[in-house]
Amino acid sequence: MRFLLAIVGLTLAFGAALFSTVSRESGNLWATLVLASAALLLAVIVGLTTVPYLARRVAGAGIRDAFDYDVTQAGIVYVAIVLVIGIAALNTGNNLLYIVVAALLAAILVSGVASAMVLRDLELDVRLPEHVFAGRAMLGRIVVRNPRRWWPSFSVNVVSLKKERAAKHWQWMPTTFAVPPGRPLGKQWIQFRDYKLRRIPKAEAPPRIFEGAAYFPYLPAGSELKADLELRFDRRGCYQQKSFGLATRFPFAFLTKTRHVALTREIIVYPRVEPADEFFEVLPMITGEFETFMRGRGDDLYLIREYMPEDSARHVDWKATAKSGSLKVREFSREDERKLRIVFDNPAQGVISEQAYEDVIALAASLSWHFAGGNTDISFVSQSYSGEPDIYRFLSHLAVAQPQPLPSVVERLQPSDDYNIIVTTRPRGGIPTALWACSYFVFVGPK
Repeated sequence: MRFLLAIVGLTLAFGAALFSTVSRESGNLWATLVLASAALLLAVIVGLTTVPYLARRVAGAGIRDAFDYDVTQAGIVYVAIVLVIGIAALNTGNNLLYIVVAALLAAILVSGVASAMVLRDLELDVRLPEHVFAGRAMLGRIVVRNPRRWWPSFSVNVVSLKKERAAKHWQWMPTTFAVPPGRPLGKQWIQFRDYKLRRIPKAEAPPRIFEGAAYFPYLPAGSELKADLELRFDRRGCYQQKSFGLATRFPFAFLTKTRHVALTREIIVYPRVEPADEFFEVLPMITGEFETFMRGRGDDLYLIREYMPEDSARHVDWKATAKSGSLKVREFSREDERKLRIVFDNPAQGVISEQAYEDVIALAASLSWHFAGGNTDISFVSQSYSGEPDIYRFLSHLAVAQPQPLPSVVERLQPSDDYNIIVTTRPRGGIPTALWACSYFVFVGPK
């Protein structure tokens, strides 16, 4: 259909050009102007709407997906100037104007060939940081290599490709046609199966990593250039990008030609670990409870306190006793037994709001990050988490965690030598009694 429309359009343009010549010979200036303009306009419409489509149809998939073309403002002005000069050439029949039009069109061709040579054979690499936290600025690195021996590249941009429009997926779905339509099934006069075309929504793609641009004005032959790019992610989650673009406007800036580079990159963005107000509220209480639980007879002095009848005389601090006039004993902490267990009890969908859920994730991540940096043997527990004591693995789990209708992890949690910090949405009455003596609970309710 497009091919037939192109033939019709070109035929009309050719006929208008012939009639414009006849009108010029007869001395009708206005008819010549209108017909010549119509011929050029039809040819331009066919060239812009039909020829690229047919070219994509006959080209291979690799060539078809290799480049994108965007006309710049300078290109639009340039094409308008070419059209004006072309109309003047048709109206006057001046050979010099035809030569000027041909030279201007040749400049467009030269621009396309030169830009393709600039982007040819360039290699791209995107290096991402290993650990990324939401809300923190991190540096990534873009590396562009020019492996050619003689030909340099000019004015190259590394860009993120435009988001693809959601494709319209249509599918024939079975339905029943009945007359009259309001009666119950089996009481209609006429009933037969039919098919209706319905649109199937497309699954949303994961958010992309790279949205900016890195500019390289000159890439010498056989060289490698690098550019640091600041990355900042506002939300936790998995970010993925399957392709990037190398773009240039060289040499005349008529077109922005973008070459697709298939390069898959994926990054896990951890939740925010910046202390929030809720974190500062619970941290002193958690620290105090934990230190009280960890009191023992180790090597590091924990505190000097009043003598109790059950204390051994060998722990009496005689200097402190002499200064205060009353018996004082030294109490030590058991650093070899400082075991802490962070428990994130993932709630089901709808128990708390979306914002409250994100706050709970951030609180669990902040507590884990805070205590992982101390002299503590730390472990982690959550639904669908294997329990590995690596802080980054647990943060990766929290980064992609979503509300799940799974049994509460508190129900299967057994008391041990570990001190538990439990973040849960369960009511206080639903907590096993045995856990109260060795745990600190952060209760989260609906907001």
